[in-house]
Amino acid sequence: MTGSTLDSTKTVLNHHHTEVVAHHAEHHDYRLFGITIFLIAEAMIFLGLFTAYLTFRSVAPSWPPEGTPRLELLLPGLNTIILISSSFVIHNADTAIKKNDVKGLQKWFALTAAMGAIFLAGQLYEYFHLEFGLKTNLFASTFYVLTGFHGLHVAFGLVLILAVLWRSLRQGHYSNEKHFGVEAAEIYWHFVDVVWIFLFLLLYIL
Repeated sequence: MTGSTLDSTKTVLNHHHTEVVAHHAEHHDYRLFGITIFLIAEAMIFLGLFTAYLTFRSVAPSWPPEGTPRLELLLPGLNTIILISSSFVIHNADTAIKKNDVKGLQKWFALTAAMGAIFLAGQLYEYFHLEFGLKTNLFASTFYVLTGFHGLHVAFGLVLILAVLWRSLRQGHYSNEKHFGVEAAEIYWHFVDVVWIFLFLLLYIL
């Protein structure tokens, strides 16, 4: 076998090896797996808080403790509608980018960010007008911890959404083939919405 033949064979083998490695990397993207593990960990934290709340409630003589002002339902109810609706809005953004519609992505993400900001503003307004404070009683403490911790997650979700919006301004950054950032923000936002449904039922309805 001549030297040129050996060189040609090595080139073909190296090219084939590169293709195999690229194919392997393409079909083993662990980013989604990482987000899933992260959200499971966050869900476990919320589950611990929910369990603590239900334990306090089950052993208390009365719940909320006597003398605790009743929570208003109008503002939290509207906030709930806004937040749940935002899940459908952000899904439109994911649908848009899969059609290479970057403008649609930007429109729906901007609307989702506005709805999230309205939710946080409504929550802050409620805090300022509640007739009990963090140290009033056990119910008040758990109320602020649960809603405050969730509000922190909403704020982080807003940061993710705004980051995607900022990156979408770079031409070609997102497309029907490259949209992991969009999907990650959407998955996280759905998680935040689902957690709030349980919180709303626990704190305001049950």
